[in-house]
Amino acid sequence: MKNNILIVDDIHPIFMEMAGAKGYHCDYKPLIKADEAMQIIGDYAGLVIRSKFKVDKKVLDAGVNLRFVARAGAGMDNIDEAYAAEKGIDLINAPEGNSDAVGEHAVGLLLSLMNNLNPGDAEIRNGSWLREANRGYELKGKTVGIIGYGHMGHSFARKLSGFQVDVIAYDKYKTGFSDRYAREVSMEDIVKHSDVLSLHIPLTPETSGLVDDEYLFHFKKPIFLINTARGKAVKTQAVLNAIKAGKILGAGLDVLEIEKFPALAEQAWFNELRQSGKVILSPHVAGWTFDSYRKLSEVMAEKLIRL
Repeated sequence: MKNNILIVDDIHPIFMEMAGAKGYHCDYKPLIKADEAMQIIGDYAGLVIRSKFKVDKKVLDAGVNLRFVARAGAGMDNIDEAYAAEKGIDLINAPEGNSDAVGEHAVGLLLSLMNNLNPGDAEIRNGSWLREANRGYELKGKTVGIIGYGHMGHSFARKLSGFQVDVIAYDKYKTGFSDRYAREVSMEDIVKHSDVLSLHIPLTPETSGLVDDEYLFHFKKPIFLINTARGKAVKTQAVLNAIKAGKILGAGLDVLEIEKFPALAEQAWFNELRQSGKVILSPHVAGWTFDSYRKLSEVMAEKLIRL
């Protein structure tokens, strides 16, 4: 029992290979339902998840023999971290595994927005050739503000290093992190100088709803907004309001406050969002590439072995 691992989500086989080589027995059950998992979790020392399950107090109490919970991803907001610590259960995540994917996706969203690639493509397919209406902006010389300078923020800054931009970053929980890719600044500097704002923060009570009408009002210049972090950090209606007011020139949103249908279509702001030509949407896939699928599992296994 001490080496049994229950895997309740789809992960790359490399995790099972690496863990198995170190004496762990992996039960791979990616289609298991939550109630089914609850019935058997007491037989396992480890639990591996992605996003399907919420590991709350009920789950942690049922896992009477749990020694660790590993998530094939970066954020840990679907795990009750405080209660796990109280019970002495180690937590493993793998931000190193998909940081390159997130950084590249953020750059892709930004370049698409600044050069009107989506509207231009749609117009040509519909028989319109509008050069002036699709004149874009260059990144060179712009100031890119990053909020959150962990693995994801650092990756985005590193990807931007060839674009001749000034990258500034704010992180409430870190100091002295300036490097060759970004310069540490205050939030006031982010608001004052940014031409681009990119979020790379976890979802916490402090970051939930961070980007709202009041926050956006204080920016000194019109900005491009990128969110590849957590949807609930941004109030979608506030973004739409800022677009109408000219405060946001374009928004690239990989994540939303409410995700997946039918719940998304039921939101009061959804019709305005989908009709906006100033917004690019992607279905929470910034960190989910064919490459990161393997790297996430490799990182998890390496951390488990060290643990």
